[in-house]
Amino acid sequence: MKLVKAEEIEIKEVLDILERGGIIIYPTETLYGIGVKYDNNELLQKVFEIKKRPEEKSFPLIIDLRHLDMVSESIPASAKRLMDKYWPGPLTLLIPAKKSLSKRITKENKVAVRMPGESFALRLIQKSQFPITATSANISGYPASDCIEDVIKYFKNSDIDLLIDGGKLPGVPSTIVDATVEPPKIIRKGAIEIDLSLY
Repeated sequence: MKLVKAEEIEIKEVLDILERGGIIIYPTETLYGIGVKYDNNELLQKVFEIKKRPEEKSFPLIIDLRHLDMVSESIPASAKRLMDKYWPGPLTLLIPAKKSLSKRITKENKVAVRMPGESFALRLIQKSQFPITATSANISGYPASDCIEDVIKYFKNSDIDLLIDGGKLPGVPSTIVDATVEPPKIIRKGAIEIDLSLY
């Protein structure tokens, strides 16, 4: 496992690792996340095993707006309004999933996506040609990591290629909204307050 400071590594180097099938842990504006290329089923399965994640759960993705057509064939109007208002930022949206997506990143034909706020994660996804998983860097059932010490504690013996140290993070997860239903519904309260009656 290679450990580097976020300010000391080139984004291109990180993307090269992901392209080659590597697993990274990286800082977002909320918590640390585990990242792999979104369409590599073998890697998605590996992350499930590393996290000891229950089979019925799926992984969220970080995306840039230009990646939307890779994950969904139709974006609800309410989702577009929420994206316009809150992205980049700590808002995860459930949108209709493309049928070709792995079951590891979909549930009930929905995929969870967000464009992270100002952070290493935002700079990474803005340069990436593909969505990246953003599942929290913890063992399932344990608290999500907001510092590098917790990440190392959880994964020091795991098959992680690159660990990116972004220091102490706020630790409040993103708000999750299901935009596949009308009106949209808050699934998890998090870093931002949203009045869904406006959307």
